[in-house]
Amino acid sequence: MSEKKKIAKAAGLMSAATFISRVLGFARDMIFALYFGATGTSDTFFAAFRIPNLLRELFAEGSMSAALVPVLTEYREKQGEEEAKRIVKTAFTFIAVVVGMVCIAGIIFSPAIVALIAPGFLNSPEKFSLTVLLTRIMMPFLLFISLAALAMGALNIRKVFFVPALAPAMLNITLIASILLFESRAQQPIIAAAIGIMAGGFVQFAFQLPAFFRNGYRLGFDTAFGHPAIKKMALLMIPATLALSVNQVNIVVSNILASYLPSGSITYLFYSMRLIQFPIGIFGVAMGMAVLPALSAHAARGQFDDLRKDFSFALRLLFFITVPAMAGLIFLREPIVNLLFQRGKFDYAATAGTAQALLFYSLGIWAIAGMRIVAAGFYSMQNTKTPVKVAIAAMITNVALSLILLKPMRHSGLALANSAAASVNFIILFILLRKRLGSVDGRNIALSFIKVSIASAVTGLLCWFFVRGDIWTQGGRIIEKTALLGFAFALFAALYAFIMRFLGSEEIAYLVKLFRERKNKKKTGD
Repeated sequence: MSEKKKIAKAAGLMSAATFISRVLGFARDMIFALYFGATGTSDTFFAAFRIPNLLRELFAEGSMSAALVPVLTEYREKQGEEEAKRIVKTAFTFIAVVVGMVCIAGIIFSPAIVALIAPGFLNSPEKFSLTVLLTRIMMPFLLFISLAALAMGALNIRKVFFVPALAPAMLNITLIASILLFESRAQQPIIAAAIGIMAGGFVQFAFQLPAFFRNGYRLGFDTAFGHPAIKKMALLMIPATLALSVNQVNIVVSNILASYLPSGSITYLFYSMRLIQFPIGIFGVAMGMAVLPALSAHAARGQFDDLRKDFSFALRLLFFITVPAMAGLIFLREPIVNLLFQRGKFDYAATAGTAQALLFYSLGIWAIAGMRIVAAGFYSMQNTKTPVKVAIAAMITNVALSLILLKPMRHSGLALANSAAASVNFIILFILLRKRLGSVDGRNIALSFIKVSIASAVTGLLCWFFVRGDIWTQGGRIIEKTALLGFAFALFAALYAFIMRFLGSEEIAYLVKLFRERKNKKKTGD
């Protein structure tokens, strides 16, 4: 099987699993919106969850993959399977000790952390104390999610992608169950959701253990922290932590500024960010994780021509999928928010506020998703310093634009600043990677991006004309709305595919070829 097929297959498996998880995530958000709406109470939860969520980016999923996968791949290629397994065991011990201490510190210093991350809450003692309590309950989530990220990285280098990508679905199922079962029994109902987050992190880790053990890995305490691989991973994680967390840091900046805006603003930003994370998670994160082992193997063997080809292919395929998703969210933003969330305490004013934020957050989807692939190019060569330097420039852009746009645009300005910062991050990082590799097939990437942008814009506009109407200002009529929006999505996909075939897209031709090959294999019984 060619490397392109392996990448496409791995990305497809991870996308399918992530799709299941994201759908469950929307079910979770719908239930949360039903019970808690867009109120001061929901603001406290989302502000509190920002803290372990930020630390998750810092210590878990992004930086863990960036450091673990290239180093493990190198040792597996050069020193064999058993040495790689030993490194995983030592890394487990290291994470348990270090991240466990971070969690304890987070619990102790929660009041100071909340004062820093949501200073506007200091004017409301009740709101502040509830946010502190929720933060303390959810802090152990960081340890469990870090161990889950370790298991994911270890399985990915063994070409096991589906189970790790499906694991986040367990978090969503646990949170849904917690709200439904304990919301009415808790003295403060929002506490049930915080407990669900903590328990869900553990379940996400435990879900991967059967596959983890089947692939020969073992848990246990091995304190050989002086092992060269552990040192290398630690050194790679420091800049990778800062670089990959830039998006979360930008969100925290928005959170701080939004705490001074009217009640509901933090919730609008949270739900709109959740919506853009759907295509980013399904395609951007999945493609980034799928391509990293392949690029790392090419770098370890010195096969830089193959690295360039696979990088270009992955980025073009990513844009082919994420740009139309971006257009869909922009043109159909209010119908999507209405259908998913407008019920119970979540009224039309909340729908309108969330849709406004969604418009401006969506403008950065292509860049946020694309950064995953470009960063993977650097990480495959064990270069984590360059992305962090670029991330600092993007963070400065976000802070400056947030302050400029806060007064005239309120929460929408914060969303726009985030998208602009992501675009700056991607563009600079792409230029530097091209300089590092000499060439990244930039002409084909640019041509592909232009084609998908034209097709996405035309298709999105036509679908907006099809669905517009007063129905999206009202609650209820779920079946009618689902049918209308479902047909719009089907129309969008069909029109987009037709226009891309008309424009001679290489990506759609490749996907059609794969589909026909698979169909022929099924017919012949292979």
